[in-house]
Amino acid sequence: MEKGIAKGEYDNCSFRLCNFGSMDLSGMRFSECIFDGCDLSMAKLPETSFRGAQFKHCKLLGLRFDQCNKLLISFSFSSCVLDFCSFYQLNLKRTIFSDCRLHETDFVEADLTHAKFINCDLTRAVFHNTMVQGCDFRTAINFSIDPQVNRISNARFSLSGLPGLLEKYDLLIE
Repeated sequence: MEKGIAKGEYDNCSFRLCNFGSMDLSGMRFSECIFDGCDLSMAKLPETSFRGAQFKHCKLLGLRFDQCNKLLISFSFSSCVLDFCSFYQLNLKRTIFSDCRLHETDFVEADLTHAKFINCDLTRAVFHNTMVQGCDFRTAINFSIDPQVNRISNARFSLSGLPGLLEKYDLLIE
């Protein structure tokens, strides 16, 4: 898309191979929409609504999802690059991140209860006062989650993920 997208409400729409990079999507509403192969990097999202949005094979660098309209916010991500995004204080219960890269992504004070990180790379992602109860990290890699400053009861980890829970203790695990 060279000219952008008209301001408005989009229901049950599919966006394929669209470039929304750095566009102002403020106040727009996307309900049950699919974004496939799109670039939304650095788009402006104040009061943007995402309800049941699916992102597949998208580039989503530096997005401030924390500025979105929080009412009924819900989305899923599959094979996406979400580096430098912010999900600060968002309710992301049961959100699915599958085959995603989330380098230096902010999950501070987010509610990730029962979310799934399937085959995700969480290098330098930030978890602080985050609720990850019942969250599935079994196939996630490169995460660092301090059990003393995050709620982690019933979260699922693989044996190989234990170093990500013990990193602050500077232990050598072999």
